Amino acid sequence: QVHLVESGGGLVQAGGSLRLSCAASGRTFSTYTMGWFRQAPGKERAFVAAITWNSVNTNYADSVKGRFTISRDNAKNTVYLQMNTLKPEDTALYYCAAPSIKYIFTGVRYDYWGQGTQVTVSS
Repeated sequence: QVHLVESGGGLVQAGGSLRLSCAASGRTFSTYTMGWFRQAPGKERAFVAAITWNSVNTNYADSVKGRFTISRDNAKNTVYLQMNTLKPEDTALYYCAAPSIKYIFTGVRYDYWGQGTQVTVSS
């Protein structure tokens, strides 16, 4: 059973930074793409960023390009989301996600989700 636990959320002023972490367990971490999503109040969950199993490729939503960076440490079974120049519209519950199929990046479908960590950006 795959288990994902996010941490690092909090309250920050606009222009500030946060780093989210997602610790994974239950299977070999280093063979799967990992992703971050977010859900703002009253909105559907939206894609934020993804990274391949070997960190060679990444993908970002247009709204976060140039401000957010996804990375991973396979030795620690952890994926990170560094968020800089935060804006009030970044306020959301942030989720870590993983697929059930190895070595898939393009068109990946996420089957496992964490509980989320809240990020609140004040203006």
